[in-house]
Amino acid sequence: MPTPPKYRVIYNWDGAPHGYSESPQSVSAFLEKAYAPLEDTQVGAHFWCIGEHAARWQSNVLEQLGDIHSRRYESAQSYTHTENIRQMVERGEDPQQAIIDRGHQLGMHVYASVRMNDNHFSGAQIADLETLHHTELTQMRIEHPEWLLGDQTSEWFALSWNFAVPEIREHRYAHIKEICERYDWEGVELDWQRHAFHLPADEAYRFRYVLTDLQRAVRQMTDALAQKRGKPFYLAARVSGTLEMCRNIGYDIPTWVNEGLVDILIPAGGAATDPSLDVAAFVELCQDKPITVYPGFDGGLPDPFVGPEDTETKDRMRTRAIASRYHSAGADGIYVFNWHANRDSRRELLSQIGSPDTLQGTDKIYAATHRFLQETGEWRGAYRNDRLWGEVPVALKQTLTGEGPTIILNVADDFSDNLPEQVELRVRLDQWVRGDMVRVSWDGIALDAPTIRYCTINDPHHISDVSGAAWLCFDVDPPPGTGSHEVKVVLEERHPKVSSDIVLTDVELVVRF
Repeated sequence: MPTPPKYRVIYNWDGAPHGYSESPQSVSAFLEKAYAPLEDTQVGAHFWCIGEHAARWQSNVLEQLGDIHSRRYESAQSYTHTENIRQMVERGEDPQQAIIDRGHQLGMHVYASVRMNDNHFSGAQIADLETLHHTELTQMRIEHPEWLLGDQTSEWFALSWNFAVPEIREHRYAHIKEICERYDWEGVELDWQRHAFHLPADEAYRFRYVLTDLQRAVRQMTDALAQKRGKPFYLAARVSGTLEMCRNIGYDIPTWVNEGLVDILIPAGGAATDPSLDVAAFVELCQDKPITVYPGFDGGLPDPFVGPEDTETKDRMRTRAIASRYHSAGADGIYVFNWHANRDSRRELLSQIGSPDTLQGTDKIYAATHRFLQETGEWRGAYRNDRLWGEVPVALKQTLTGEGPTIILNVADDFSDNLPEQVELRVRLDQWVRGDMVRVSWDGIALDAPTIRYCTINDPHHISDVSGAAWLCFDVDPPPGTGSHEVKVVLEERHPKVSSDIVLTDVELVVRF
């Protein structure tokens, strides 16, 4: 298979535009919602989610979406989304073909995106199947609870398919084959990351060959389809953000690469954006092979919002910095997932992040990766596969040798070509008070006389001048060239009247042009 073309930005739509108009939705309204964010941006490929478990077309191998409960729905949202699809099909219209045709008119390649093990069942357990009312539920799931992971995985994902079961791989293969053969896509994406719970947790590494079995079968099918059609049919795969976690989940990426089982490799987080993807490792693995690497963003950044900029400004600045780092690590472009948008809300970023040239000279925040695990409530357990290298939050402890946590900030801007107006290093300390002695160093040089900015953004009355957390801010010289820089934070002496730990929650290099 030839190397895929340069797309700059790949945009994955999850199918949500079906739910953005009252029922019955017209095809023209549907297409306007789907393509408004993409048109006249750097998006070169549109990956369209064709559904999760049931068909959105007249299928020979799948149950029809909505049939499970005789087209009675658990919510207004589910009704609107599903009925808009069903009524299009009943009118003899085909939303998949319409998506392809419109994308081609705009000069984009259009791929079918298949979520390999999507689980939006809100933590339901196998015992709940008989009474569960959910539009994405299928009769196959109800009749075969033995094909589900149950208590062999994170509790929230108990109803996920167990890919060690041959019948599951056969079922998923039939789904993929039908959607590929039915339409004139440029390729298909196997989205293994939505959601990345496919095998019994204690056996996932040893069972990695069964996921490779399905990946290989799909490759053989797409190769045959390409030969029949006389043009390439590309195979993309969205996987975890580090080779280490790929192995833990059951993705044997070296085998996929060496056997040519993938054309576009998309390292990405499974839940929210992972800013610490090991892009360089994937690029090195694919070196001298016709495989492109598109590191992925999710709908939002995982950190709790702590300012001091407003949410939208900070999200844009951090996104630009992350994309710049991925390009500097050798990425062929950027992949975005769950970037729900209208014509304007994501346009600035979608017109910048696909190239290092258009990112040059834009304001950025290079930030330490925030690691957290959701142990209770919704999506408990979902984050365990992500942000393995999260450096914050971390409590500051006094040490015998005067050491503290060292944070690495990888800076992609070359300031010798474009000098910024300001470069500020800032660290956020929770439970800090005046009298605490905390030493901050930048590349081994101790910084002094910080500007203190208390975090009063959560004061609803805008009264207080102080808070339980503060930014320590330092103006620093623009670092020469690109590369990694060390920030060390050392607790030298804690205020004698405060017993709680000081927690380093954020480390950021703010670049303003």
